[in-house]
Amino acid sequence: MPFAALRADFPALHQTVHGKPLVYLDNAATTHKPRVVLDALARYYERDNSNVHRGLHALSMRATDSYEAARARAARFINAADPAEIVFTRGTTEGINLVAQSWCAAHLRQGDVILTTEMEHHSNLVPWQVAARRAGATLRFVPVAGDDAEHGLDLDALDSLLTPQVKLFAFTHISNTLGTINPAAELCARARRAGALTVVDAAQSAGHEPLDVRALGCDFLAFSGHKMAGPTGIGILYGRRVLLDTLEPWQTGGGMVASVTYEGAKWKPSPERHEAGTPNIADAVALHAAMDWLDALGRPALAAHNHALAALAAEMLAEIPGLRLLGPRPGEPRAGLVSFALKDAHAHDVVTFADQDGIALRGGHHCNQPLMRKLGLTGTTRASFYAYNSADEITTLATSLRRIVKFFGSA
Repeated sequence: MPFAALRADFPALHQTVHGKPLVYLDNAATTHKPRVVLDALARYYERDNSNVHRGLHALSMRATDSYEAARARAARFINAADPAEIVFTRGTTEGINLVAQSWCAAHLRQGDVILTTEMEHHSNLVPWQVAARRAGATLRFVPVAGDDAEHGLDLDALDSLLTPQVKLFAFTHISNTLGTINPAAELCARARRAGALTVVDAAQSAGHEPLDVRALGCDFLAFSGHKMAGPTGIGILYGRRVLLDTLEPWQTGGGMVASVTYEGAKWKPSPERHEAGTPNIADAVALHAAMDWLDALGRPALAAHNHALAALAAEMLAEIPGLRLLGPRPGEPRAGLVSFALKDAHAHDVVTFADQDGIALRGGHHCNQPLMRKLGLTGTTRASFYAYNSADEITTLATSLRRIVKFFGSA
């Protein structure tokens, strides 16, 4: 299906905001859901609603089959070697916290180092801060280069940072603020040579770019369903099975035990040992539908579409007086978002004014407060793109921003 025709598949997009057609440019926060995903969710609740794994009646067996089919589909989606390497979570944040709580508790010691980067979302920063503090370890950062971080990570600094004390390197695949695409396979390879495990935050890449965990060579990778046309409340933690099977569970209860006595319990192997309690069955089923939809669309084509819109937006916005564009320079590779600051208007004011034109943007620090301080900002405005967005909407955005600049410049 041509990208221009996709909008018809998304019911939420067929509305007006303040009398204007909705221009939804907040996809880095969450994407909208195509009809096929909504139908899968409704079909589960209408026909198969039951608990999984332990029931012997027809509904439970159908629910179990659908839930495990979603796991197998997720393994194919990221080219994992085994469905047992797929753990369902509530999202990227929970997946990262699982590793931080479980792996770090078992392996991190005083004097060890966790390495991350200066461009991380709080979800890939705060869990490591807590883990390091508990273990007496140190947190170090790969710096960003350039006044507006336009040069991405300072990879020349990596060799000196990847010392034998580094036990784990956690980094984002695509920056949710800058639009920078980090060389994940290279980063994983360099960490592996230094003896460090890797955790990749793929929240902004899993539903936007082709993703192959074996090609990346990562040890763990986490992403969320709601940023890839799926529902909220469901995500994936990928981990190499040899690691998942040796991790102590972060949460315990029903479903993850092989046997229990009054004195203790024995855990099931991965992935069950990491999925305590009743899982989010319906949203896993709907995520399966989202992955099917994405692959039918073609992730390479989707990536090219999003990158083209971001490049066009960067080019058009760079011409607006008083606008500071962050991330890759115009003409350089950029993922499907642009983040910017206006000289005379706070990001929240920009979002509020754009909303009057029917445009949904995101304003604030984007859970990147340390990076904002490094760049001398309190926040930015972000426009982020997906399959249903168009070049005409970029023009609408630029027109709205020129109106905002004129208003605040003359106030």
